Amino acid sequence: MLQQPIQSSFDLGNGRIVTIETGRLARQADGAVTVRQGNCILLATVCANKEPREGQDFFPLSVDYQEKFASAGRIPGSFFKREGRLSDYEILISRLIDRALRPLFPEDYLCDVQVLITLVSSDPEVMPDALACLAASAALAVSDIPIKEIISEVRVARVNGGFIVNPSRTELATADMDFMIGATAKNLMMVEGESKECLEDDVVKALEIAHDAIRIQIAAQQELREKVGVTGKRDYTKPLSDESIQQSVYAFAQDRVYAISKAASTKADRSKAYDELKKEVVASLGEGATSDQIKLAKKYYEDLKWEVVRNMILDDRIRLDGRSLDQVRPLDMEVDVLPTPHGSALFTRGETQSLTTITFGTPLDELLIESAAKSEYNKFILHYNFPAFSTGEVKPMRGPGRREVGHGNLALRSLKQMMPGNDYAYTVRVVSDILESNGSSSMATVCAGSLALMDAGVPVPKHVSGVAMGLITRPTDGKYAILTDILGDEDHLGDMDFKVTGTKDGICGIQMDIKIDGLSMETMMAALEQARNGRLHILDAMYQCMPAHRSEVKPHAPRMQKLFIDKEFIGAVIGPQGKIIQEIQRETGTTINIEEIGNQGEVSVFSPAKEGLDRAVAWIKGIVAMPEVGEEYESKVKSIMPYGAFVEFMPGKQGLLHISEVSWKRLENLDGILKEGDMVKVKLVGVDHKTGKFKLSRKALIPKPDFNKDEGQSTN
Repeated sequence: MLQQPIQSSFDLGNGRIVTIETGRLARQADGAVTVRQGNCILLATVCANKEPREGQDFFPLSVDYQEKFASAGRIPGSFFKREGRLSDYEILISRLIDRALRPLFPEDYLCDVQVLITLVSSDPEVMPDALACLAASAALAVSDIPIKEIISEVRVARVNGGFIVNPSRTELATADMDFMIGATAKNLMMVEGESKECLEDDVVKALEIAHDAIRIQIAAQQELREKVGVTGKRDYTKPLSDESIQQSVYAFAQDRVYAISKAASTKADRSKAYDELKKEVVASLGEGATSDQIKLAKKYYEDLKWEVVRNMILDDRIRLDGRSLDQVRPLDMEVDVLPTPHGSALFTRGETQSLTTITFGTPLDELLIESAAKSEYNKFILHYNFPAFSTGEVKPMRGPGRREVGHGNLALRSLKQMMPGNDYAYTVRVVSDILESNGSSSMATVCAGSLALMDAGVPVPKHVSGVAMGLITRPTDGKYAILTDILGDEDHLGDMDFKVTGTKDGICGIQMDIKIDGLSMETMMAALEQARNGRLHILDAMYQCMPAHRSEVKPHAPRMQKLFIDKEFIGAVIGPQGKIIQEIQRETGTTINIEEIGNQGEVSVFSPAKEGLDRAVAWIKGIVAMPEVGEEYESKVKSIMPYGAFVEFMPGKQGLLHISEVSWKRLENLDGILKEGDMVKVKLVGVDHKTGKFKLSRKALIPKPDFNKDEGQSTN
């Protein structure tokens, strides 16, 4: 018989109870819990090797979040009908958890750790991603794997002006702010989200609300941990250390590292000088140095670089490339740089460069995004590519990794805030190819993407730009430095690195990783304000390059127009077995997509040429138009009968032109008067409302003859 499970619960507010349970499932894992809210259940497990792998010099943490389609009573739509590699959506959630968990482990802990979070039961209104990090942290809390603190993560959304912790799916659909925040009881650890031009004060308010909710969740985990009886953490093998080698390396290289770091130089020059000094450091150990001693010397050399550069920035207010702390690197940007894409831009900031293209597609090109809870189509797509040559390296070409997915998602979330609504017929694909990288290429993607969208003629109302920021602090004397537009070398130096995107009126996207204890909200506000100034500086240059979107798409871009018709006319436009719509597409060279939305039909017409678009639109309008008595129409004779001619006077609409309505003159037949294919102008003189038949007349458009004269000389 299974042992009685151990539980701990808390209330999210409004009676939303979350229960953490352990001791029933996956008992051979080092730690395993389920987290439940409503019908949403997540299973989180954690396992760690007892010893690090031989020669291991980094912390190998892997975090994977996966949604089982069975959790929502669905079968996967793939060919194999089973879950495959993680989707982009699952990768993004895995990254959120990883970024919050990673700082929890001791710096000298190098054993492999695997964290798996699986959605095993789905609730249509409960967002599982907001509970996933809670589950992962709880699994670690009930294990003996060494962690420094317990954490949790919540979503905070602003709906109708009020902030909600872990909103329902319905509530989130109307939110204008959506942030995920991870934290310990004392400190914020991670922030990521999007908003519709919120202010910096709004961000701080969301962080404060999130932190209060997270403390409640941490208390529930601590209660569960005490009930389980976890009293200590396992011992582990620490990496080799040698204080004498450290002192030797510092004495030999400290002044020279400072000299290299202080000289304003390019990344290549700096890297070359650092590498040459590293060789001298190794040589200074002597010929009898062992491989372990050489390895330690290299490690201490990297530690020295980290320490020297931080102190140089804090004490001298000098950065690696000689800039002031709030200075953005030189900007260079250009639009319409490629002749064939529907829009393009080249954005360069210092030694970071993005070539971004825009491609227009039809609704048939929309991206299907599947999760356990739902499947939906997305008509705005952004892909980010980071080839090895952008950093001067040689690496095999593989598919996009988690980094590419994460960076692309941040840019997508930022730019989509300015995209037109669902009535915009185009599917838009943005592709950012990073050609150089030394600093934030995701922010370059945002800037290049905004320029390229305007170049393509997408009706975006404002530019969106972004800037990567850094923060370096020294608790011993309270000094800190906020760095605008950080270099790649500065990225790993900081105690907080964060990216902020937005328009001139507010924030559209944000991503923060905070690595220090006790970061005050005052410092956070100062960092956000400096980020705002950097963003506005870049925006000014972008508006000089491209003041507004083009009024029309480029000549070689497909034309599109969207029509809304009454639902009852959808069948008339499609025709029997698709005959009518196929004829329209064939005759006009267009692509037509029709969707039923409520009581309307949404008709999207795409064409490589304006002439074909206009013909197709006129054709469709003719089909759905309601004939009006008294109106005149150009009609085509479809068939001849003894009693008259059937003519098509509007697309899909025919009526009888009776023989008596062809001429004022009495006709025995229509021989020599009309034949099939003739064009004849007619007037709609009546509609039989019982049968729906149309009564047409030609003679109503002909002057009535003067019967006092010879009828043969009258005008027909």
